[in-house]
Amino acid sequence: MKILFASSEAHPLVKTGGLADVSGSLPRAILNQQHDIRLIIPAYRQVLKQGNRMELAAYLELPGVDEPVRILGGRLPGSKVILYLVDSPTHFDREGNPYTMEDGNPWPDNAERFSVFCRAVHAIAVDAAGLGWRADIVHCNDWQTGLVPPMLVETPQAPASVFTIHNLAYQGQFDRDTFDTLGLPPHWWSMDALEFHDQFSFIKGGLVFSDWLTTVSPTYAQEIRTPAFGYGLEGLLNHREDTLTGILNGVDYTVWNPAGDPHIPAQYNRRSLVHKGENKRALLERMGLPVKDAAPLFAIISRLVGQKGIDLILEILPMLLQQGAQLVVLGSGDKFLEAALRKARTQHPEAIGLHIGYDESLAHHIEAGADAFLMPSRFEPCGLNQIYSLRYGTVPVVRRTGGLADTVVDSTPATLADKTATGFCFDAPTAPALWEAVERAIHHFRAPDLWEQLIDTGMRQDFSWRRSAEHYIELYERVLEQRGA
Repeated sequence: MKILFASSEAHPLVKTGGLADVSGSLPRAILNQQHDIRLIIPAYRQVLKQGNRMELAAYLELPGVDEPVRILGGRLPGSKVILYLVDSPTHFDREGNPYTMEDGNPWPDNAERFSVFCRAVHAIAVDAAGLGWRADIVHCNDWQTGLVPPMLVETPQAPASVFTIHNLAYQGQFDRDTFDTLGLPPHWWSMDALEFHDQFSFIKGGLVFSDWLTTVSPTYAQEIRTPAFGYGLEGLLNHREDTLTGILNGVDYTVWNPAGDPHIPAQYNRRSLVHKGENKRALLERMGLPVKDAAPLFAIISRLVGQKGIDLILEILPMLLQQGAQLVVLGSGDKFLEAALRKARTQHPEAIGLHIGYDESLAHHIEAGADAFLMPSRFEPCGLNQIYSLRYGTVPVVRRTGGLADTVVDSTPATLADKTATGFCFDAPTAPALWEAVERAIHHFRAPDLWEQLIDTGMRQDFSWRRSAEHYIELYERVLEQRGA
């Protein structure tokens, strides 16, 4: 099959979250299954600055763009996946985050920027770019690619489309004036198309017009069909339930594997866990904390936002510290939460280590050095850090939602007896519920045999991209078969 994989970010070129990890890993896994998959992303300044070998592949004349858009061709670093960059300097050659300005507000021209990207994706998919290659399937991801499926529907004999929802909270909504300025077909302004409560919704393009919808975990596929998680789109998603599938994200074990991780001081596996202790001691020193082998070390690597339940962690912090535990935090986000964590660090310098920002090397070291990982998300489409934690023998404490529910098995007498337990789960998004799970984790930490069993079971789990890729390939084949029928 010929597959065009469209995304607004991809690791290792540009990353703001889990979408980049998926876009950098899933195409490689599908290519390994002998399919012709090609990745397309915008040519942000930070991508071009990396100096990867890219050649001019085509020029595109696109509606509403004064200058020709260049398509640059090369390979995704570290792989054989063909990469296309959509080079429109007016839209993508700027410093900073792909979606937001330095003050955290969205770029005011985001609708125009990503409509240009969608037009370029469409042109390459139908071979209007003159590359001599035409897709069978276009796999779109999140709102930034939401205009591609309706564009394909308007094109005779167009490729099929699959649209993946990575986080329904981000929908790409703009006003009517913006819709009018983009030169889109007037009939798209309809409740049956892109209009949503008198707004113009990019994501609705994917939800309404794609041949098939996927989300990044089976549980999240169910959750987004409810008012609690559907953001007003649950009716549409229930209407499309027969073409909605949850496929759990995978992880790249060539990158996230303590047995060969270049970012950590001491490499280890299930049979050499003594070296995990070396990573813990080095991490405590790195974060300016006293080394206490007997104290449980909890970790957070996260965007510091309400969705992630950081406020719940702040609420239980006094009890956590009272138990003699230590905490390391890596992340950035809400200024109020950042300030609260800084204050806690100042008040408890012996117990809390904090790094505001993101550091890939430190993220790996935290996974290797911590005893337990906190992820009390209010919702979590898939989540990756809990899966990394399992492989690193860092026991996850998670809220039972989305992909967290699909990847972590709660420790109960029954699951401990049959050796399926891998972590600690709780249900209500409240501080008392989180504390009950953390308290259980601390109790088990102080029972070394139980703790080692949890670590061993967790490290045996297989959430590789190979499994996810096989599910996507089966889905692509089903979509093409239905198209043919």
